[in-house]
Amino acid sequence: MATSKQPISKKCRTFDVSPAVMGYSNKKSTRQPGNNRRRKVSEYGAQLKEKQKVKFIYGVLEKQFAKYYEKAAHMKGITGENMLQLLELRLDSVVYRLGLAKTRRMARQVVNHGHILVNGRKVNIPSYSVKQGDVITVRSQSSQLEMFKALREGTTVVTPKWLTFDAAELKGTVAELPQRSDLDYEVQENMIVEFYSR
Repeated sequence: MATSKQPISKKCRTFDVSPAVMGYSNKKSTRQPGNNRRRKVSEYGAQLKEKQKVKFIYGVLEKQFAKYYEKAAHMKGITGENMLQLLELRLDSVVYRLGLAKTRRMARQVVNHGHILVNGRKVNIPSYSVKQGDVITVRSQSSQLEMFKALREGTTVVTPKWLTFDAAELKGTVAELPQRSDLDYEVQENMIVEFYSR
């Protein structure tokens, strides 16, 4: 499995993404505003940057990202919004959104190590796509780990409106499908669609 080992803070500055989006800070900020205004960027360059930014946020590699685009293009509705919805419904992303992991990278590791159950079945594939109504829980053997104990003892987790979470039982439910307005970062998905439509 390929993994990105590039420094998170450096990539955040490159893409003007707040470290809070990645789970590395509690405050939303864009350090060194205007840092990337060195030269005029072409239309292609701007489209490429938007694509790379979304890939970086979700930790997805190029081949897999292109497959998400193709799948979104064949779905009903707006292609860009469909693609973002598919990315949000990845199991590692849902685990992060539920607060079962502090960062997206940690969420990927939690899933890989087999700590997560979906509808009572162990799933260790971070890219597994959850559906509306799916119940995500922590395996009973894993619930005694320190990182989950702290969560159960009352750590406040702010979950998006499309998810529900019971901290006492370490159980989350996909109440509805995520909407474009639920994203916590700025993205121009139409530029990504234009990139792939060339």
